[in-house]
Amino acid sequence: MITVKEEAALVGVAELRSKAAKILKEIKKYKIILTKRNKPIGVIIDYDEYERMQSALEEVENFVLGKLAEERRKRKDKKVLTLEEAERKVGLG
Repeated sequence: MITVKEEAALVGVAELRSKAAKILKEIKKYKIILTKRNKPIGVIIDYDEYERMQSALEEVENFVLGKLAEERRKRKDKKVLTLEEAERKVGLG
């Protein structure tokens, strides 16, 4: 394992196979960047960190979608469809 930043370390696939237990203990301390032939192929992170990242992404997505909805609502030249109208238009209702 090679520490590349304070919070990240590089681990090769072969090293993961041979030292899995040790490396998995380190995910509380580091984001493990998994490499194959010296190229990054994935990241192993602590589950709590994953949950925080997902929550932050959802907040950003909600903010962006809210802004888009607000912009569309302000357009006066575009017709707005209700959910029922949209479903009928695509053959669902």
